[in-house]
Amino acid sequence: MSGVLYMIIERFRDGDAVPVYRRFRDRGRLAPEGLRYVASWITRDMTICYQVMETDDPALISQWTDRWSDLVDFEIIPVRTSEETQAAIAPKL
Repeated sequence: MSGVLYMIIERFRDGDAVPVYRRFRDRGRLAPEGLRYVASWITRDMTICYQVMETDDPALISQWTDRWSDLVDFEIIPVRTSEETQAAIAPKL
């Protein structure tokens, strides 16, 4: 898949990662078909996750976040790689 990349900032409700990781352990990522996990990083205090997902269908992001919205507050930002940005801006340099 080579869709749009999204930086997903997940703020765990009450700063508590335990319920999030418990659900992940028991039920998996809960991502719909067509939404691909790329990578993620968790703050050292385990209150925020920075996750990159990829899809051609932005509605899939909403389907996925709805499955976690009782435990996580989301910020969703479409992003591009540095390489893509360099290619897009090169003609203006």
